[in-house]
Amino acid sequence: MENIKVLIADNSFLIRKGLCALIGQNKDFVLVGEAEKAEELNEKLLRYNPDVLIMDYNSRCFCLDDIFIIRQYFPKVNILAITHPQSKMIISKALEYGIISHLLKDCGEEEIIESIYSTSRGEKFLCGKIVDLMVHGSKADSAKISCDGIKLSEREIEIIQCIAEGLPNKQIADKLFISIHTVMTHRKNIMSKLKINNTASLVMFALQQNLINTAQIA
Repeated sequence: MENIKVLIADNSFLIRKGLCALIGQNKDFVLVGEAEKAEELNEKLLRYNPDVLIMDYNSRCFCLDDIFIIRQYFPKVNILAITHPQSKMIISKALEYGIISHLLKDCGEEEIIESIYSTSRGEKFLCGKIVDLMVHGSKADSAKISCDGIKLSEREIEIIQCIAEGLPNKQIADKLFISIHTVMTHRKNIMSKLKINNTASLVMFALQQNLINTAQIA
């Protein structure tokens, strides 16, 4: 396995140094640079071509528009957002603009490490509080909601997309060349991960995560 090149963009000195220390402890990660403002970030993206960009898009020196620009000019860079709690509208916009994974700044070490691995592979990894906010509309900083990360594999995302498009289990199985039993197992696991129990909530989640658009819904 090749080392995962990581670039950090956050205007907070303490946050940057904390992430630097965590990345430095993992033999699979290589810290290629830090950026504390947008101009510096663009320069280092060009210079280092990182696998994962960790950024706070809602800090003093970065914004949602930066995500949109990065995805246009650096489409191979996978973005992991680590921010303070945001509104459902802001998180939805960040995901629409191209965030792959999203954590909160009170997430733990294991979640951050796992999210870097997942993001480098293009897999979604979301803080449990963010998933709850997106699916149920709860406050992201609710003490009753676990911050444990939720990872969706590429296959699970494919299943979600098919379900949201209105395909029955048989058609999903035929389309993905898997058995109906496997489709049903994936559906059960997805519902359990997201803590939802109906297709309507799953479709809403798919829309909010920018996995599908309204034209794809049957």
